[in-house]
Amino acid sequence: MHEYDESEVLTNLAALPADPPAMRNIFVPTMVCYCSSIPKPPLCPKSRIILLQHPAEEKRCLRTAPMLELGLESGKCLVFKGKRFPGQHNYLNEILTASNTLLLYPSHTALNVNQLVKENDNTYNIVIIDGTWPQAKAIYTGSPVLHNIKQIKLLLNDTSNYIIRTQPADGCLSTLETAAEALSVLEDDLIYKEKLLEPLKMMCQFQLQNGAVSHQSKEFRIKNNSYPKLIGKRLNKVLRDADQMKNSY
Repeated sequence: MHEYDESEVLTNLAALPADPPAMRNIFVPTMVCYCSSIPKPPLCPKSRIILLQHPAEEKRCLRTAPMLELGLESGKCLVFKGKRFPGQHNYLNEILTASNTLLLYPSHTALNVNQLVKENDNTYNIVIIDGTWPQAKAIYTGSPVLHNIKQIKLLLNDTSNYIIRTQPADGCLSTLETAAEALSVLEDDLIYKEKLLEPLKMMCQFQLQNGAVSHQSKEFRIKNNSYPKLIGKRLNKVLRDADQMKNSY
């Protein structure tokens, strides 16, 4: 059976242009306060999240990484910015080469996070690349140190709660959701998924009430004949590969 690289499939889907926004006269606030939904006190898992953040993420108005930083105890979510790592971050190199470091990256060799042997004293550095799929792939390709880290992936049927932003494919999650799902599994405690996602849900609900619209993934729209662009041979192959990849799990 042909081995499918999930990251390549997602990158191809992510490269499809999103629909142009419909013109409307409704005022949509650019600032949303979700402070009341941040866990108090912040959650303190045994493991910690390491975000490798593409510089372009700072320009986005609605980001989920700050929600993650605020929702976890100080030192449990470390953010390093750049396009290649470890770069100038000397401390990061120690983390990336540690034996208990895991990289959340959906390659065909990645281990399902549920298959990890979880023991009471297990602590992990969970590395997540924060950026679009093309940016994440570029960071991975340009950072050889990442290639030597044990890779894990999340196999989920859930759709993203980030419904005001178009995801490339069904099952794709935001940075916050990815971290929350991983922590819930590795810490064996659903509180991380329940509490950390509250700010995202609150933000999306607020935006929807003020004129934003709910988005379906590009993959969903293509399969349901609602994608507004022609589907060529290359894209049809990407979709077939995505189906084959999902059926092989």
